[in-house]
Amino acid sequence: MVVQQYRDGGGARAVRALAVAGVIAVTAGCVGEAGAGGGSDGSGQRAVAAERPLDVLGRAAGVLAEAGGAEARTSMETAAGGTRVTIRGEGTYDFRRQMGRLKVVLPTDAAGADDHRPITELLAPGALYMKNRGAGVPDDKWVRIDTTALKDGNLVTGGVTDPTAAAELLRGAGDVTYVGKSELAGVTVHHYRGVADLNRAARAASPQSRGALSAAAKGFGKDAVPFDAYLDEEGRLRKVRHRFTFATEGQESAEVTVVSTLLLYGFGAPVTVTLPDEDDIYTGEIRQS
Repeated sequence: MVVQQYRDGGGARAVRALAVAGVIAVTAGCVGEAGAGGGSDGSGQRAVAAERPLDVLGRAAGVLAEAGGAEARTSMETAAGGTRVTIRGEGTYDFRRQMGRLKVVLPTDAAGADDHRPITELLAPGALYMKNRGAGVPDDKWVRIDTTALKDGNLVTGGVTDPTAAAELLRGAGDVTYVGKSELAGVTVHHYRGVADLNRAARAASPQSRGALSAAAKGFGKDAVPFDAYLDEEGRLRKVRHRFTFATEGQESAEVTVVSTLLLYGFGAPVTVTLPDEDDIYTGEIRQS
């Protein structure tokens, strides 16, 4: 195993966070993992392993924007009272427009019902749209959430970490170890392990992502976000796992950890996202599940 460590200063400071408002409500810590998929795409290759890890990770979001569309699988895992809960998502995402469409599946115990329909989520800069949200929302209506107004910046609220935000977080990396080369779903990848700083990531983020990441930097229990990132020979992010930590509501000493994993494959996939009209957006009161 190859181990190279790089540091760039920074640190974590404790602040209080709002837990999740919408798809998931968490009360305990967790660990998580996403599925596999996809093969190698493209032809031009960069000597990723020979570069400074901070440089490779710092431009990961930009490389994805150049790649355009991709297929995505996600998982977000929590554990409460000894019960592990996993929310899974699958769909496509356009990194140029920073827009995507995902189908999010909740386990039965997370929804509190025996049969809960998948939630359709549309991701856009500064906004999250959800259909089949339940909790009193009519079947033909969408719920729109301003992600810049969420204390977690929608890093965990929707049960999915926005793929652009997941990549932009790597701009905040300040303590990185190059673990070595491995294989992921038939693709050679380079594994980096480190800690990202939310404030640093927000300052370095693209204008479309800055508002949500700035909200997360203010709202999370810790600025430090440990991660494992896997990039292919072209510098494209193939998989990233983040561990978010915040305080449990009403329990100052209790910390919650949510592990979010994003898997990207099928680069070049067509992505069609049509945002709902204003008449299709629900404006009534939403009951909490």
